[in-house]
Amino acid sequence: MNQARRLPELLAPVLLVLATALLGLEVSPYLQTYFLDTLVKVAIVVALYVFIGNSGVLSFGTISFVALGAWTAGVLTVPEGQKKITMPGLSHFLLSHNVGNVASLVLAAGAGAVFALAVGLPLMRLSGLAAGIATFAVLGITYNVLTYEQRIGPGLNSFSGVPQTTGMWQAAIGALICVVAAYAYQRTRFGRMLRATREDHAAAAAAGISTYRQRLLAFTLSGALAGLAGGLWVHLLPLQVGGLYLTLTFITLAMLVVGGSGSLLGAVVGTLALNGIYSFFTAATNTVDVLGWHLKVPAGTAEMVLGVLMAAVLILRPAGITGSREFSLPRRRRPVADLEKARATT
Repeated sequence: MNQARRLPELLAPVLLVLATALLGLEVSPYLQTYFLDTLVKVAIVVALYVFIGNSGVLSFGTISFVALGAWTAGVLTVPEGQKKITMPGLSHFLLSHNVGNVASLVLAAGAGAVFALAVGLPLMRLSGLAAGIATFAVLGITYNVLTYEQRIGPGLNSFSGVPQTTGMWQAAIGALICVVAAYAYQRTRFGRMLRATREDHAAAAAAGISTYRQRLLAFTLSGALAGLAGGLWVHLLPLQVGGLYLTLTFITLAMLVVGGSGSLLGAVVGTLALNGIYSFFTAATNTVDVLGWHLKVPAGTAEMVLGVLMAAVLILRPAGITGSREFSLPRRRRPVADLEKARATT
């Protein structure tokens, strides 16, 4: 009975992802790009939620794992002949080895997990502002390495020649994998222990819970999901390292906070809502038709609108759109006569 009562917690975000994919199949090819981008963003924000939502510790480093996943999947799927032309500085192993689409996504997730584990070993002992600054340093280091180290990628150039295999269903399946993994984790004893450290660190420590180990586990899982999202994204459109830095970090954090950082449903709802708004104002920089009116906005309007929305939600509804709660069905109240019978038998 208890498990059946919790089932809507998973079904709600799953149905939202499926509805987005089905709606995306019905629109024009031009608009499908926005739906595909939204599904990939769902995977990224859910990866953020796994660590930030369960631990309560702000991390700016998750986009580093997205970038590494994109670099891993991208470099390993560009045809060898094209790599020699577009990325002649690649190391010999990367230049001469290629894998298929599914294998590249698995390796992208693995690379994200290994990198998250490596940086998490020293960083997960930190809390508060120190942890946020340290993860921001990881983001900066990763950005500069991917920008200037041409032995592992295209450097400042965009990826070209990566097979565009992320269609609507692959993007939806990738997002669903992240959603199910996040839900499964938060229902395990490890997820419950990490949330206990978030609610009362001293009480959790007194109960024998290791905050360090639980944060490290969540950080590693978050890195794996972020790496998978990066692999999906590089198979969707040609990425450049500049697109995997501060702007993406700000946007995805805004989606998590606006939706409700304490719940999986909030991560999905915030992504769908804000990415729809962001995509609309991004398209409006080149003019869009709204009820017969031609709307054109200056460049940067999308970011400003997201900033205003994030500030408004933090002021008016600090727990986000969903109140940082999962979806649940209302409990059926037992009739008074049944309650009296139950009391009489005890």
